[in-house]
Amino acid sequence: MRIALAQRNLDRGYEFLKEVSHPDSPRYGQHWSHEDLVSTFSAGAESISAVRLWLTSSGIADERIMVSAGMNWLHLDATVTEAERLLQTQYRFYKHTETSQMQIACREYSIPAHLRQHIDFVTPTVHFDAKAVKSKQRSEITKRQSSQNSKEAGVARSIGMPGSGSLPKPGKIIGESGLILQETSVAFCSVLITPDCLRMLYGFGPNNASAPNNSYGIVEYTPQALVQKDLDQFFTIFQPDAAGKSPIFAPIDGGVIQTNQTGFDFNGESNLDLEYAMALVSPQPVTLYQTGDTVMGASFNNLLDAFDQTYCGGDDPTQDGVYPDQMPGGFQGTSCGNYTPAFVISTSYSTNEMDVTPAYAQRQCNEYMKLGLMGTTIIYSSGDFGVAGNGDTCISGNGTYIDGAQGGRFNPSFPGTCPYITAVGATQVKNTTMLSSSPTQPEMACESVIFSGGGFSNVFQMPSYQSQAVPQYFEGSAAPQFSAQQFNNSRQARGFPDVSANGANYGIILNGTLQMSFGTSASAPTFGSIITMINQERIKVGKRPVGFINEALYANPGIMNDITEGSNPGCNTTGFQAAKGWDPVTGLGTPNYPKMLEYFMSLK
Repeated sequence: MRIALAQRNLDRGYEFLKEVSHPDSPRYGQHWSHEDLVSTFSAGAESISAVRLWLTSSGIADERIMVSAGMNWLHLDATVTEAERLLQTQYRFYKHTETSQMQIACREYSIPAHLRQHIDFVTPTVHFDAKAVKSKQRSEITKRQSSQNSKEAGVARSIGMPGSGSLPKPGKIIGESGLILQETSVAFCSVLITPDCLRMLYGFGPNNASAPNNSYGIVEYTPQALVQKDLDQFFTIFQPDAAGKSPIFAPIDGGVIQTNQTGFDFNGESNLDLEYAMALVSPQPVTLYQTGDTVMGASFNNLLDAFDQTYCGGDDPTQDGVYPDQMPGGFQGTSCGNYTPAFVISTSYSTNEMDVTPAYAQRQCNEYMKLGLMGTTIIYSSGDFGVAGNGDTCISGNGTYIDGAQGGRFNPSFPGTCPYITAVGATQVKNTTMLSSSPTQPEMACESVIFSGGGFSNVFQMPSYQSQAVPQYFEGSAAPQFSAQQFNNSRQARGFPDVSANGANYGIILNGTLQMSFGTSASAPTFGSIITMINQERIKVGKRPVGFINEALYANPGIMNDITEGSNPGCNTTGFQAAKGWDPVTGLGTPNYPKMLEYFMSLK
């Protein structure tokens, strides 16, 4: 049994974050240390003592009660009888009607009234976090997993599996002959994106020199894995100074670059992320946070555990990877506070917001807030199915998933809806546009193979930095006409994405061949690379990294390239429309590196 102790001052977390991230704040850039986080947010001694007294007075020996390193959790092994007596409930095994997944839980539980101020929740209890996956997706899970992992994996720890929905989408294979396009690559940017195309689109050149102590992290989830020989070939063609280089390998919970299974389903994500991130910021080193072993898998919470020891111990065994992994071949260690987070961390994976409970999402979102306080920019892709969720799923009237062709309620992504991360949508170069001669905006919302994920949260309230942008969208000519049964139209919800970047027609090397790839999986590391280069210039002159960037971007939207064309269909609708200013398709727009650099360099 695990008892989540109420953390102190979480209600002031956003206030603290604004102090170090809003451009008008006198404390801008004065990021916190990890010690500051612990002293501010950890549960107080009064809470620990009160809960421990309740347990011991109920017959639980004191030596059976363990306090987590961050002083936010109490752990104890309890019999069912003891747990039922403590919580005045009855436990049962529950079987999911569609997946046959078993979970122990109760329908309700009670704690003494005087402890409600000290306890957030107790698990396992009423949290049915193991949501169903569409049978189509589950059938695509590999034979390796089904034979080696007898546990039914929660959606959160299956994000690296083929068919999970957030991975990039393959395009046509161009082949060896297509490599001649690199000689005049910018002439073909409407049909094939290369690093030079991105440089021309967003106004930056090849990076010249890295700054000491600057850092950029790319997150991958096993079994997704890079192929080094593909990276070498890509760099030889498109970024020669990076040829022969590998990312700094930072394994989390047994993360491994597996080679047993290959092809786009297993290498497409990692190759895309690393080929472009490393090429764009070279010679800046890139760190690879390879997360999860080949048996259990891992979730975003497992990643966060590795950055913050105080976050460890609260993972949900029905959703997150449980380490040490006792399955045959599983990783026998655990990653808890192993790494100092990079200044920019880009993740091209997501779940649906409905895949997890609001409590689960809020706990994780608060951890992103803490990373922002420490000066890390957290970037997530917004999804590839427009207003629908991963796998083109929407939400029926009874709260279950249905195919998007049947309509239903819009299905926002997570963590994209968390207000403490920067969600990145996708654009594309308009057909037949020549970048070197286009007098107008050359991009529109992506409508090739994928649609930019975007919409409004069903869990998180609108943050103050969106207090002007979101109402302006609802009052403009592109205001959505959908009903409250289709999306959260309260005008009080967190809107996403925040920004966008090109996500169509990326040329990657896979199995030695040039192939096209599509998705916000490409947009996220591209945007992260630009923030990394801005950090580089700030560090060179003795300034700190930019950290949480949403406050600054929404306060000064003119530093972005506004995207006003296109939409993000889904759930049998046309979706939202791109418009002047912020919109739930492309956010504030794409990066304008010269304007962004000038602006962030002007901040202290």
